[in-house]
Order: sequence, then structure tokens, then C-alpha cells
Amino acid sequence: MQGVWTTERVRAAEQRVFQRVPEAVLMRRAAFGVATHAARLLDEHTGAVAGRRVALLVGAGNNGGDALWAGAFLRRRGVAVTAVLLAPERAHAEGLAAFRRRGGRVVSAPEDPEQARTEVARADLVVDGIVGLSGRGPLRPAAAELVQAVRGLMLAVDLPSGADPDTGVVDGPVVRADVTVTFGCRKPVHVLGEGAVCSGTVHVVDIGLGDELTDPDIVLLDAADVGALWPVPGPEDDKYTQGVLGVAAGSATYPGAAVLATGAGVLATSGMVRYAGPAAEAVRARWPEVVATGSVTDAGRTQAWVVGPGLGTGGAGRDAVAHVLGCGVPVCADADAINLLATDETLWDARDPDTPLVLTPHDREFARLAGPVGRDRVAAVRRAAAEFDAVVLLKGHTTVVAAPDGRVLVNRARSAWPATAGSGDVLSGIIGALLAGGMDPWLAAGCGALVHDLAATLAADGAPIGASALLAAVPDAVRAVRAAAAAEGRPVAAER
Repeated sequence: MQGVWTTERVRAAEQRVFQRVPEAVLMRRAAFGVATHAARLLDEHTGAVAGRRVALLVGAGNNGGDALWAGAFLRRRGVAVTAVLLAPERAHAEGLAAFRRRGGRVVSAPEDPEQARTEVARADLVVDGIVGLSGRGPLRPAAAELVQAVRGLMLAVDLPSGADPDTGVVDGPVVRADVTVTFGCRKPVHVLGEGAVCSGTVHVVDIGLGDELTDPDIVLLDAADVGALWPVPGPEDDKYTQGVLGVAAGSATYPGAAVLATGAGVLATSGMVRYAGPAAEAVRARWPEVVATGSVTDAGRTQAWVVGPGLGTGGAGRDAVAHVLGCGVPVCADADAINLLATDETLWDARDPDTPLVLTPHDREFARLAGPVGRDRVAAVRRAAAEFDAVVLLKGHTTVVAAPDGRVLVNRARSAWPATAGSGDVLSGIIGALLAGGMDPWLAAGCGALVHDLAATLAADGAPIGASALLAAVPDAVRAVRAAAAAEGRPVAAER
């Protein structure tokens, strides 16, 4: 798992490190990392380092100082570097002096805006050192105009200027970097919302914060993490020991939701799936291995339930949700189940108090249930998880998953291909299968989100897809995450 820490905790860690290591030493260490990645980027995209042109967009304070020191290191590699100072009177004095000693060229943007634009426009690479962790709000007009003039590659120092460091919110002009080089650890801006879009590839440079950073505020699962956690059958397993999933989904109007959610449960693990609802005939026709009945009361014993996709919000749908919540097994509630819970408070009384619950809303469903998401997605999801004593998975390009105890993980989508009708039904079926297999609900939601996203990417292969194609790629995605775990020598769940 990769960790993400808020800017407040990063600053606190830095202050503790400064007590034993001079700040100037850490700055040079960070800047050397920036210069290394800048040189690599130049070499990869232009075929050379020496003789290439780099422009530094230098703001006030330490972020600008990092850029200036990085420019000094690039001068050693024979790069033609020009520092465009946005606030010359507040430029980092030591960094500017080091840059000049190395023969770097300096242009004052306020005094010569036309020359500043020229230097930026003709650069092979522009380094964004405008603002750092203390920056809030969009780029100011002068900086935004220079950023618009960029024609080459863009590398951001620590974070893309103009994006909120802790929420990733973008309210106006922002740097959209090809690469971001950050220090010590990832910050929320690198993984959330618009910030994730404008950060590009993120590289973390070790500057010695590791010992000062305790449990992260957010975690990211990678493919190997998921592959190691994914339940696989052992020699003593049978269809019952691997988890029996019940699916209460679909209706006469939306039978496809039942087919998709049930199919995801079938393909995600090797256990057993029971379907209960009005789409039983359609489910049997597509998935003959599923035990299908017309009512949740006739479904038989299960280890987890998925309820809600295509269910409808009438009396029959309400009764199905109430029954499932009272079964005493983990529940993944999606779509109409969320809408019913949002509009009928008495449904919460049907919930067994010991029932683990996973809610999987998109933004509009979340608003009906818990109020508008607002600017801080992590804070909103964390509040909802605590309020409803449930794991809450908020769908989006960056999916946010919070547990009632405050744990948060995010999954950054590889693409937008999962944004298609029926995609959420597949996700709920995957999560339900993992719940039936006994996985921690928070991890089940996170693992399900990653495999769902990977399945969409594999199925699309660069072209639009429907949810049926995404569903068919679920086994390929599971194989891929297991291969990633094997490549790192990590035992899978059944081998522990």
C-alpha cells in the first residue's frame, strides 16, 4: 500500500526533521531529485539533455527555491536554463545565488513580460516552481498567462500550482503537468479529483521524512496488494466455504441489472451465487450456475448480499432491502437500495446492528443520502461512513472509500471507460463476492474498485465498451492482479 499524508502532517514532519537536518540540506536534496527527473524527461522525449532549453517558473518562497536549485543542478548537465521570476523581490536568495553562480539566465516577468513569455514558449521543458504546499486558489493572471504559453513538457515541483493541496479542487487556471516530483510522500492533491488529472505521473523523492510519518491519512492499493488479498480456493475448499453470495437486484423494467450484478459475483470468485428477484428467468438464461428464485425469502442461506441495482423504489424493492438488511450477513447496497435508505428512515431499523454494510453511491445518490459532496470528497465520505456506521464508496474518476473508523483509501481510474450504463452493477457484484468470501468490507470495496477499473481498461483497449464487455474482462483483471502479486513474491490469500 502507498500512503498519502495531508499537508498539515507533512509540515509537522518537516519541522521535526529540521531539528536535526538543516533546511538548506533538505532543499538541495529535493532539488537534486527534481533535476534528475527533469533530465530523464528531457532524454526520454527529446533524445538528449545537454543543449536543451529549460525554463523555470519561479514563485516566492521555498517552492521557487527548489526550482532554482534544480536549475543549478541542470546547468551542470549542460542544459540552457532560464529562471523566470514572478516575484523577483521575494525570490529564494540562496537558490537564486546558486543558480547565477552556475551561469543560469534570469528574467523578471514583471519587468519584461514579453521576454518571459518567449523563454517559456521556446523551452523544451518548463519547471513549475510557482507555489508549494501553502498555495491556495487558482493561478494569478500573470502566472496563468505564462503557463498558457508553454509548448514543451511541464514538470511540477511538489504539486501542480493552482490545485488545492489537500482536496485537489481546481477553481480556475492550473498547471497540468506531465510529471510531478514531490518530496517525502504523496499529498492528497496527487490522488484526488482534478488534482489527480493535473499532476501527471508522480515521483516521490526521499528527503528523510519516513521516520516522522506515522499512519497515512489515505492509502492507495496497487495491483500486487489486491492480488495478494484476492480469495482463491485452497485444497480443502468447496462452493460453500468460499462464500455464498445473494443478489437482490433487477426488475421487469431493468432485468439487465440483475444479469450484470449476478454475473460479476460469479466471475469474481469461485464460490456460489444465489439470485432472488423478478429477473430470475433472465439470470438463469445467462448464468446457469446460479441458483435463482423469485423472492429473497426463498433464497436460502448466504454469506453476503448485494441489493439495489435496478431494483426499483416501490414496495417490493423496499421489502427486499428490509429483508436483506436483517439477515445478519454483510451487505453491499447500491443504486435503488441507497435511494430507498435515503428516503425511508424506517429502513435503517431493519438493519441487524452487527451487519457490516457497504454503500456504493455516485455523487447524486450520495447527496440524497448524506447531503452534497462538496469540495472535500474525503471529508464528506469519512463523515458519511461514521454517520451510517458503514463503509462508503463514493464513485468517480477517483473513487474514495471510507470505513466507520476513519480509514480512507482511494483508487485512481486508469481511464474513463468504466463510465457506462451498468458499470456500477458490475462493481457491486464484485464487492459482494469479496464480502461473501470473508474479506474486510473496507478492503473488499477498495479491491473491488481496482479490479473493476482494470477490467474496464482491459476490455476497452482504447475503444468504447458496454458493461457486458467490462464484466467479461473481470477474470482477466483478477489474473492480472494475481500475477502482479506473484511477481513480487507475495503469497495469495489461500496460501497464507
